[in-house]
Amino acid sequence: MRHGRWRFLAGALVPALVLHVVFVLSPYAQAFYLSLTDWTGVAGEARLVGAGNYARLAGDGLFLDAVRNNALLLAVVPLVTIALGLVLAGLLRSRRGAGGYQIVYFFPQLLSLVVIAVLWGFVYNPNTGLLNSGLRAVGLGGLARSWLADPVFALPAVMAVLVWSSVGFYVVLFLAAIDAIPGELYEAAKLDGAGAWTTFWRVTLPLVRETVQVAFVYLGIAALDGFAVVQVMTVGPGGPDGATEVIGLSLYRTAFTYGKFGYASAMGVALFFATLTLAVLALRAGRRERLELA
Repeated sequence: MRHGRWRFLAGALVPALVLHVVFVLSPYAQAFYLSLTDWTGVAGEARLVGAGNYARLAGDGLFLDAVRNNALLLAVVPLVTIALGLVLAGLLRSRRGAGGYQIVYFFPQLLSLVVIAVLWGFVYNPNTGLLNSGLRAVGLGGLARSWLADPVFALPAVMAVLVWSSVGFYVVLFLAAIDAIPGELYEAAKLDGAGAWTTFWRVTLPLVRETVQVAFVYLGIAALDGFAVVQVMTVGPGGPDGATEVIGLSLYRTAFTYGKFGYASAMGVALFFATLTLAVLALRAGRRERLELA
């Protein structure tokens, strides 16, 4: 019986492990190897350059601009999205007919990110776009500008699209987490004289902390990407003057425009470790908080 159980387990797990190695681990290993070469994407033997590609990254001005912009996205997009999601979820919890609002907020999730980028490109159009037309309609035409062509406003415009496209999902996610909180806790807080803000800060937020932590990891990964929105919306893309350059875009251009696949692989490996570090730090911080509370 024991041998039959092990055969069953091996038969169930080995095919899945083989597929995982071939289609997941193997591409990672190839990317790490290519990052140490000068491969141009053309069939032929790649020459090993060791850590030379990584040394080049430190002096690549466009790549450093991309790192800066991704860092700004990481600092702004998750925090704004989570804050808006929590506030809207808290407001919907006490409102009747909240299901209709959830559908409205969730609607952007039904659209692909490319479609969203195209639509917002029309909104930001300097001549016929909804944003500038609205400003002119209310007598604020002096604020109208070429949003995606202005180095000061181009990246915030991209951030706004990323927040708009994500916040609806996290409203629904946070609302589900809040609904799982026992109502007795809110009743006790009300009897103690706690106001809406105190109740949210002392009751709601601590009990949805794990959900917020997961949301931060996913939004952080999205902020470290940003490729699709920048590629579709911005001039260049990545412009103006590198104001919206992101690592994914630099990687794509380096590989498929300049044919420097080895150097592009080094960028990909750097992005991989940045994402891995973000996830590990976020998860460890959440675990430390749970241990302290225990």
